[in-house]
Amino acid sequence: MTEQPFWKTKTLAEMSNAEWESLCDGCGLCCLNKLEDWDTGEVVFTSVACKLLDGDSCRCSDYENRQATVPDCIQLTLKGLREIQWLPPTCGYRLIDEGLDLYWWHPLVSGSPETVHQAGISARGRTISEEGLDVEDLENYVVDWPMRVGEQGRS
Repeated sequence: MTEQPFWKTKTLAEMSNAEWESLCDGCGLCCLNKLEDWDTGEVVFTSVACKLLDGDSCRCSDYENRQATVPDCIQLTLKGLREIQWLPPTCGYRLIDEGLDLYWWHPLVSGSPETVHQAGISARGRTISEEGLDVEDLENYVVDWPMRVGEQGRS
């Protein structure tokens, strides 16, 4: 009998910091700038990425110090996870919290950080950097694909 992986046997609250961190699939979608409608609360994604997002790996280029450089960077916690409505439907944290399993392309399942990109889930090749961009121009970059990724992989 083979041992079950930790994400199938533990709740998010029971996970070690290393286990929690490994649930990030490296899609980079959290690092896209979002716009919120003040009246409705609706949040939309843009294709404009945080200046710290490495566009190739879709990982933060300065993860340990990101909040010093980008003060409004989200530090995802269990409480925050349940309050943030814009997490993509493929987000490992969201899936596990909802009692679902990780997708085949998640690095913990596939064993490779490349499968998230090969499956077309990540932001790789779809973004521009926020550096030098006027915040007033963000509305010109609104996209809906971050909330539609993985639709073809659902059963």
